[in-house]
Order: sequence, then C-alpha cells, then structure tokens
Amino acid sequence: MATQKAVLVCGAGGFIGSHLVKLLKRENYWVRGVDLKYPEFSPTVADDFVIGDLRDQIVCKNVTDRPFDEVYQLAADMGGAGYIFTGNHDADVMHNSGTINLNMVERCRTAKVKKIFYSSSACMYPAYNQEDPNNPKCSEDSAYPAAPDSEYGWEKLFSERLYLAYNRNYGMEICIARFHNIFGPEGTWTGGREKAPAAICRKVSESPDGGEIEIWGDGKQTRSFLYIDECLEGVRRLMKSDFLGPVNIGSEEMVTINKLVEMTTEIAGKKLRIKHIIGPLGVRGRNSDNRLMREKLDWEPTMKLHDGLLKTYKWIEEQVKSMHK
Repeated sequence: MATQKAVLVCGAGGFIGSHLVKLLKRENYWVRGVDLKYPEFSPTVADDFVIGDLRDQIVCKNVTDRPFDEVYQLAADMGGAGYIFTGNHDADVMHNSGTINLNMVERCRTAKVKKIFYSSSACMYPAYNQEDPNNPKCSEDSAYPAAPDSEYGWEKLFSERLYLAYNRNYGMEICIARFHNIFGPEGTWTGGREKAPAAICRKVSESPDGGEIEIWGDGKQTRSFLYIDECLEGVRRLMKSDFLGPVNIGSEEMVTINKLVEMTTEIAGKKLRIKHIIGPLGVRGRNSDNRLMREKLDWEPTMKLHDGLLKTYKWIEEQVKSMHK
C-alpha cells in the first residue's frame, strides 16, 4: 500500500487556501494548514491546523517538522482594490508578504521539501500594458520591463524571482502561477478587503428593487474573473506537470465592471441604477492570456462567468440575510 502523501498549505484560513485544503483531502492527501486564523465560513477539514504567523521563522520551522511532498505557499497580506490601491497599506503588504516568502522558501530548502507552489498575481504585470480597457496585454513574457501598478504587484514580482533563484541555485522544484481575480463562495464579501464580484454581489443583495448601487470609477474598466474550482484545477495540473511557470491561471472572458453589475442584477432579478463614484481602481484593463496555459498544461477553464456568479451570489445573499436577521 502506497504511503499517504503529506502536504502543507500556507494561508489555509484564507479563501483559496481553505478551498485547496478541501480538494487535497478529497484527493486523499494528509494535509496540514497554517494561518493566522481558521477559515471564516466553514470548519477546516485539514488533518492538522496550526494557528501561527509565518513572518516568524520559528513558526515556519515548527510547521515543517515532518517531511512534506508538497508545500502550497498562498499566505499573503492582500485584499481587493479598496485595500491594495489606496496606498495606505503599502508598507505592511510588502513587509508582511515579503517576509513570509523569504522565511518559507528558505525553510522549505533546509527541510528538503520536494516541491513548492507559489501563488503570484496578475497585479505584477506592467501598468503601461493595461491602459486600453479593450486590449490589455498580459502574456507571461510581457512582465518586463517591470512596472506594476501597486506595491502588492512589486512584492509578487520580487517573490517570483526569489523562488526562481532558489530553483536555479539549489535545484528546488517550484511552480509559480499568476492568479487573475479568483472568486466564489466562502470568500471575503464585506469589510474592505473584498474583491469586485463579492462587493457587487453584496451591494445588489442589500439594495431594494428599483434602488441604486455605487460603483467606483466609470465602470468601463475591464477584468476577467475565474471561479475558485477552476483555479484549483489549474493549480493541481501545474503541480503535476514539469513546468515551473510562471503561468497565468485566469479566465479569458473579459467584461467591464458595468457588465459585471448587469449580470449580477439579472441573477438577482432586480432593476438597479448605477451611481459612479470616485474610488481606487487599479489598471484600466486586465484579462488573462491563456496561450501558455493551453500549451504547457493542455487545459483551460471552461466555466462561464455567469455560472460562477450565480453560485457566488446565492451564497452572499445567504450571508447578507443572516447578518440582517
């Protein structure tokens, strides 16, 4: 009988991390999770869950006190546009996430972890390639000359290079994915760190039919959004491949924010007016370029945005109702 493989998920209390733990358990891995907090919306299914701060080297050492076949490093200081693009959290974002990655990659090296996954972000792409909302350029080879639109993006780019350097110098097996706006149930939906789909679902759910919701900017900025299940499928395929990356994991179904609102109001069965207000925006256009993904992983996401949005809206609507009881 084959020995059960062991996996460590850093950031297992977060949105993507908690969903990843569930998937790995379904695949019969022994899973340890580590985070500052437990998952917010459902109990963790990890075999072992450590509450700890990965900025602390002692915590990093303690959580890698047994052999691991794979480590998934998703822990980061992050949030949506309201958190990342105000500039008020830049020092924390860079210091906290940078420290976590420096600690974990070195600890994985000394602990002889077989393979480590690092979750980068589309935020590391140059802002100058994302000024036209209809024609953003986000192919993996467009990363340089570097000019991310936020310190969050700069830290992601630095950490990509950190993991690649450990691969070159120490022969560590690594995989790097650049996530594009992952969304779905059990993600942050209120409080300032939520991303556009969750924020819009919340606003639509809370608004009476015929009412008005506020949207930052003119709503003509474009994005693509990838449902959580498809994100995890891409991650697992990447880890099972011999490709290092970086590779985009995102959807190519680009929409304006106004269109995202329109889809959500249709799902809710409401007619709502949009009031455009000043707010943090990020780049004008962003869309995943999946050519390299198709080539290296022989796969691409197929779920329509509307289908993922339907599942997400239903879940957020339940949260809103329970909060207002």
